[in-house]
Amino acid sequence: MSYSEWETYKLGDLVESISVRHAFNKTKLIFLNTSDILNGKVLNKSYADINTFPGQAKKSIKKGDILFSEIRPKNKRFALVNFDADDYVVSTKLMVLRRKSELIDNKFLYFYLTSDQTINYLQSIAEGRSGTFPQITFNELRDIKIKLPDINEQKAIARILSTLDEKIETNNQINEKLEEMAQALFKHWFVDFEFPNENGEPYKSSGGEMVESELGMIPKGWEVGKLGELVEISNKSIKPQEYPEKFFEHYSIPAFDNGKTPEFQKGKEIKSNKYVINNHVVLVSKLNPSTKRIWKPITQTKNAICSTEFIVYMSKKGNILSYVFEYLNNEKFQGVLTANATGSTGSRQRVKPKETLNYKVVLPPLKLMQQFSRMIEPMHLEIGSNMIENQKIKGLRDILLPKLMSGEIRVPLDNEELVEQS
Repeated sequence: MSYSEWETYKLGDLVESISVRHAFNKTKLIFLNTSDILNGKVLNKSYADINTFPGQAKKSIKKGDILFSEIRPKNKRFALVNFDADDYVVSTKLMVLRRKSELIDNKFLYFYLTSDQTINYLQSIAEGRSGTFPQITFNELRDIKIKLPDINEQKAIARILSTLDEKIETNNQINEKLEEMAQALFKHWFVDFEFPNENGEPYKSSGGEMVESELGMIPKGWEVGKLGELVEISNKSIKPQEYPEKFFEHYSIPAFDNGKTPEFQKGKEIKSNKYVINNHVVLVSKLNPSTKRIWKPITQTKNAICSTEFIVYMSKKGNILSYVFEYLNNEKFQGVLTANATGSTGSRQRVKPKETLNYKVVLPPLKLMQQFSRMIEPMHLEIGSNMIENQKIKGLRDILLPKLMSGEIRVPLDNEELVEQS
């Protein structure tokens, strides 16, 4: 079938908006608000008491549904439900889109709905409506016209795009394993105190002396101090908009949530001031601390910047940032941040950066912190390398998607190479 023979349909003939009230037959469920999904990822998988849910927690979902936020389409709050979802309840601000026709492949539908072309179109409609927020409804979706190849070519197109997404997910899984290894070694050395002594033997199990401290038992010679003895906060900032054509490597909150890959943007695209950063920092989000966001960037350029919603920690004692990163990368530190946050509940809570410097920490000998950092740094570099590869794959995917969806590049069904139509 040539592109000119692709059939045209209205989305409303292929997909419907589902609004089924959840049964609420359990005391704890998982609630997904618009902020809990981002660019294909479900960020929240934690159970909570249903009595704490807001009024908009109503809709039931099932595997295969597409979640799509009604508010600000350009924020890319969407995801394909590829898991059993009996215990999930979603906000009324999320459209639950469900395929109702066998004429369209579900993954093809998802890629079409989440393509930049569709998102930009919906954003333009949202901005043209009156109201508090740029918003759309299913009415704006139902009349969109879509040209469809036959179902086999749809599946082939979806398979190509899914393969790229799967490679990204594989890299993410490798990074998760590396992060687990780094945390395990940190625990072995600095929680179980089995770091190598001067004879190369595990300290505690080989009879190393332990003493009382305000943070519990610690090896003799270690101290308890404050985070501010290890790091200082950098507030060096820049106004990217003063360099409109210069490209910046931008570490933002959405970039962290979207696979921990920075965005490359021209200064004219960046509206507010940013902090200047490099490889030798640790970033901790001060915004909505109940969501853990800690980042050890592996920058690719000399024009790296980050959102002012991050606290930027710099070492005061040489190469110890891998130790600092692992020390702070835990629920205890996150709990302290949450407990000391100010502002209204939810996404507008913030931590006061200077107060974090008073966080009580165990201070091993400097030599040991540096030894640990040298061991862990290659893991962090590999994590950074995988993130960079993911960014390149996403770039390829963004190039291919509109060309495949428009028939500019055709997918042969006999395993030949892709053919670009002239």
